[in-house]
Amino acid sequence: MRKWLPLTAVCLGAFMLLVDVTIVTVALPDMATDMHSGFAGLQWVMDVYALALAALLLGAGSLADRIGRRRVYLGGLAVFAAASLACGLADGPGTLIAFRAVQGIGGAAMFATTMALLSAAYQGRDRGIAFGVWGAVNGAAAAAGPIIGGLLTEHFGWRWIFFINLPVCALAVLVTLKAVVESRNPHAKGIDLPGMVTFTVGAAAVTYALIRVGENGWTSATTLGLFALAVLSFVGFVVVELRAAHPMLDLSLFRSPVFVAVMAAGLLLSGAAFSYLMYTSLWLQSAEGMSPVGAGLVLVPLSLAAFLVAAVAGRLLHGLSPRLTIGGGLLLIGVGALLQALMLDAGDGWSALVPGLAVTGVGVGMATPALAAAAMGAVAPARAGMAGGALNTARQLGTALGIAVLGAVFHAGLVSGLGDARGARPMADALASGGAGQLLGAAPAGEARQALDHLVDAAFASGLRETFLVSGAMGLVGAALVFALVRGTGRTPAPAGAPAAAGPVVAQSAGDRTPVRP
Repeated sequence: MRKWLPLTAVCLGAFMLLVDVTIVTVALPDMATDMHSGFAGLQWVMDVYALALAALLLGAGSLADRIGRRRVYLGGLAVFAAASLACGLADGPGTLIAFRAVQGIGGAAMFATTMALLSAAYQGRDRGIAFGVWGAVNGAAAAAGPIIGGLLTEHFGWRWIFFINLPVCALAVLVTLKAVVESRNPHAKGIDLPGMVTFTVGAAAVTYALIRVGENGWTSATTLGLFALAVLSFVGFVVVELRAAHPMLDLSLFRSPVFVAVMAAGLLLSGAAFSYLMYTSLWLQSAEGMSPVGAGLVLVPLSLAAFLVAAVAGRLLHGLSPRLTIGGGLLLIGVGALLQALMLDAGDGWSALVPGLAVTGVGVGMATPALAAAAMGAVAPARAGMAGGALNTARQLGTALGIAVLGAVFHAGLVSGLGDARGARPMADALASGGAGQLLGAAPAGEARQALDHLVDAAFASGLRETFLVSGAMGLVGAALVFALVRGTGRTPAPAGAPAAAGPVVAQSAGDRTPVRP
């Protein structure tokens, strides 16, 4: 059993940081009520964690290569634990958002080193077993997040979704100190700080602009200024990477159409499949009156279908071209979102979403295992780690941008659904912030209450339908790009030992700069 202690240490950290991607979803209404947070604040609670992961994964991998993967992993655990404690004690949305960002920093340090630590700890058949268990744990984290979040929020309060990380971190630190050996890349080069800064500023600016669109409008000076800052920052990132002796991301990788298709697929998959879940949870709890556990159970068909399809069919689909597995998966993700848009109408309940969620989950289970293999198979072996890290970054950036884009769509749909109602925009703000229960509770009984109830149902149906339509379009666009750019029907070989799992974030570690071989 001692042989598997390094795997235990890595899986504890990976499970925890991936659960935190989805565990917050069902706690948002309680957070909004307790902290008097507005809609933008709720978006940032979700977004800032994904942004920090996206911005720092490649940089954290480079740092780990130089100073030691074990050291960076332990540092990430310590930062994650301290930030989780601070999140649980936060007395306002600003404090919570700030420490969610710190959580993301710790998560990036952990996630960027997990695959490299396993690669150093195991050889031969044991390495394949370790990667398989690691992939299964990642998939289980996706399925468990909404349930764990619902149970903790309902029975102990939303702050416990953060406090629960403390004993897990402590156990992970103890096992890591006892069983994990240090490893480095003796050929590691310098850290690309200018690249990290320009990419982070650009991603944060465009996300902030999209989140503020609902309040400021598309043509306001603030919105246009933020978009301009984002463009300048991304241009600066390209210039830095082209001139750097040791770039964070080698832009020559994008000369491969397959690599371009895989990066676009990773970005759009996360945005299309997962980013609308926070708005679904707001509707289920604030308007439908469901408990956090009930809302979490409604979302399980997506993550459970993804986990089962990846686990059962992953090996069968492995022999197919990524054009079919990734493109077909994105097609199903788009169809699943469109199915939810078609089936949901004013007055409908949670059951209208289940078929679409299940179809989306099947698509995620088809596409996700092939993404990492296709990304690394599209580049030279020496760039396999960088390609996997870039895919991780694309996945997290897709989640962050997806939440921001769909938030603007959802809010506009709420306003549209309220029609000519007096105070439509303030009412939409209240509904988007989880205030449906308070609005309905304050209304006098009788016809006025019934009319308001119908109005709230119509608003949420409108907002969610628009959100699902845009999500469906993202999935279909991703599928079209894959079908157009990935040619041939041959199989793309995966690096030996690469995991085939599903979930919001599964890909090769950015910290492992060499191909994984048994």
